[in-house]
Amino acid sequence: MTNKLMPACEVKDLALSDLGKQRIEWAGGDMPVLKLIRERFKKETPLKGLKVSVCAHITSETANLATTLQTGGAECLLIASNPLSTQDDVAAALVKEHGISVYAIKGEDLDTFRRHIKIALDFKPRLIIDDGSDLVAHLIMERSNQIGDVIGTTEETTTGVTRLLAMEKDGKLSFPAIAVNDAQTKHLFDNRYGTGQSTLDGIIRATNRLVAGRTVVVLGYGWCGKGCAMRARGLGANVIVTEINPIRAIEAVMDGFRVMPIEEAAGEGDIFVTVTGNRHVIDGKHFERMKDGVIVCNSGHFDLELNLVALEKLAKQKRQVRPYMDEHVLKNGNRIYVLAEGRLVNLSCAEGHPASVMDMSFANQALALEYLVKKGRSLKPGVNVLPEAVDQEIAQLKLKSLGIEIDSLTPEMTEYMSSWKSGT
Repeated sequence: MTNKLMPACEVKDLALSDLGKQRIEWAGGDMPVLKLIRERFKKETPLKGLKVSVCAHITSETANLATTLQTGGAECLLIASNPLSTQDDVAAALVKEHGISVYAIKGEDLDTFRRHIKIALDFKPRLIIDDGSDLVAHLIMERSNQIGDVIGTTEETTTGVTRLLAMEKDGKLSFPAIAVNDAQTKHLFDNRYGTGQSTLDGIIRATNRLVAGRTVVVLGYGWCGKGCAMRARGLGANVIVTEINPIRAIEAVMDGFRVMPIEEAAGEGDIFVTVTGNRHVIDGKHFERMKDGVIVCNSGHFDLELNLVALEKLAKQKRQVRPYMDEHVLKNGNRIYVLAEGRLVNLSCAEGHPASVMDMSFANQALALEYLVKKGRSLKPGVNVLPEAVDQEIAQLKLKSLGIEIDSLTPEMTEYMSSWKSGT
């Protein structure tokens, strides 16, 4: 254990620590980039003396990020960004084995979540890591007196970046925020390969249903949607994509998927997955058109993508038929099965992204905090992008860990690329 004194915490059971320790070690074995950063942080301690509040999914991969920040000199406090994504044994191990304060319990209610938000702000952080921008939103709305002490924040999700941009537009974001989600080594890999695999993993674990031969409707064809569609097709599904963006829609067509409005797809799908980051993309009128026995889930950050209030009004009966699976029987007799209460299916019903993917995402987080500390208030208030050089560094470290070498430009090539005089 790093600290002799047990830190303040609120976890399910500290006796789960041994299992959590094993899970953290297992994940860490597939996170070589973060390991290299941790080794450097141990020597340089770039976060020395700084308090960091982390609002994230409390998983074995996040634990490896937290210990990296701690090794870099930071004092960390972690809370859950989603009530169903916490791995209770990992939370216990972070407290007992590493001396890190954690306030997260799988299944915590909304009041508990809000109380944990307040605790994270009571910690008086100089740096914030956010997943959905809830912590920053509460800071701005309820703790404006603390804003001047915050060096900056980083954001992990598309949904969170969207919220930050709205704050910036309204003139409320008066400190720098790094859109970690927009780094290429994050969204090209985490959103596509991570979300793709873990979403299908969550659906299969929750239902034990065969995907092959079924029609899977993917709502949204951003990087997360691309990943879900790719993996569903790989399992033998007939995939339909719905979109509002014409460029993404034609891309889905060219990728070989059927594209249609949700009004039409609602009557064809067997499994529905929302990954839009928007509100009520599956609404009451869509539930009414669905076939008997369909499975509906969400892999976007917030559960608002499914209008579950409308669904419950349509239903004459509701019951839990499997863990994290609710059956809604409509007045016409059709049954609709909702997974994980409409929350993130990949983290609620499975274990989230594989460690090798989160290795790059959390490398971005660690280096983004270091960048904030170095640049401080010289960065403009509002949403900033992590420098491309940092993105390239993470990609190079990942290639190195895989034992892969790539070419580099020769002097002749470099000269040609910077000149306009050479041609046909």
